[in-house]
This record gives sequence, structure tokens and C-alpha cells, in this order.
Amino acid sequence: MPELSRAQVAVYGAIAVALLLVGARAIRGEGGTGSSFAAGGFSSSDSGSSGSSSSAGEFTVSGQAGDLIVDVTGAVGRPGVYRLPAGSRVNDAVQRAGGATGKAELEAVNLAARLADGQQVVVPERGPGGALAGVGAAAEEGPISLGTATVEQLDTIDGIGPVTAEDIIQFREQHGGLSSVDQLDEVSGIGPATMKSLRTRLQP
Repeated sequence: MPELSRAQVAVYGAIAVALLLVGARAIRGEGGTGSSFAAGGFSSSDSGSSGSSSSAGEFTVSGQAGDLIVDVTGAVGRPGVYRLPAGSRVNDAVQRAGGATGKAELEAVNLAARLADGQQVVVPERGPGGALAGVGAAAEEGPISLGTATVEQLDTIDGIGPVTAEDIIQFREQHGGLSSVDQLDEVSGIGPATMKSLRTRLQP
């Protein structure tokens, strides 16, 4: 076997060093991949937590989107504006507002009616002599709540008599509450002129 010259030895040596460096890098790369995998697994766990958080966030957002904002006033413990879940009833709003007071006339309120967004829930108060305090004043001074209007309140609106008022209450109960005054156009006996009066005097 011929002897190698110094130049050849140097070349072979350089090749050997290069191979060692490549091998070392490859080993470090595998170790890094393992770390990366471990980190990835941890990150995946974090991602799962983040997913849960995101999922919870989505639930909260959808819940807010479906929430109802209602104004509860009259003979309740804490009158005010409250946020309630979609599908809530008038009774839920009354309870959220601290419940009815001892003077409240709950028989004049349909507690089972479904609430609509933006609705005002008015719980009338029984005045001296058994009269509903504020009902007449509300009829004269401000709009009547479509969701809680009584037959007596509806009877004060031009074009609405006791029979039609009863029909409106029945229609409201059949539909689980009303979200718009325009829905009353479906009630038999209510024409364009009456609808105009209803839009003036009622609010969702």
C-alpha cells in the first residue's frame, strides 16, 4: 500500500472532521426534535386549554348575543334594567328585580309570558279601594308594555274594547309573548286605524 502524502493526509483529515461535524449536528438536531416534540406536546396541552378557554369564550359570547335586556318597574324590590337569558319569562324578570312587593297586584300581570328584548315589565300596585295605582296614569302618560299589558290597560286604547283586549291577551299567550307590536295585525278585528293607535300606545 503506497504511503499517503501530507497533502492527502490533510485532505482526508478535513473530510473526517467535516463528517464528525455533520454527525454531531445531526445528533443535536434529533435531540432538538425531541425537545421540540416535548415542547410541542406541552404546547398541545396549552392549546387544549386554550381551546377550552376559547370554547368557554364562544359560549359566553353566544349567551350574550341571545340575552334579553328588560326594564322592570313598578311594585318590585329593585326596579331597574336587567339582563336575562333568552327564553326567560316575566316571572324571571320580577324575581331578578327583587320580587314583587306586598302591594303588588300580580294578578294583573301575566307572569308566564315570554320576555322580549327591550321590553318593559310593569308590576302595578294595588291602591286604596282596590284600584290599580298608576294604571290610568300610565295609560295617559306613557306607553303600555306589550308583554305585561292587562285587559284593563288595553281597553283604554282607542279602537280596543274588552273583547279585542281579551283576544290580544290570548294571542300573546298562544305565541309565548310578543316581540313587536306589528304582530297584533294578525289578531282578528284589528284594522289599520287600530294598529296606528296600538303603535302609539304600546311598546315591545
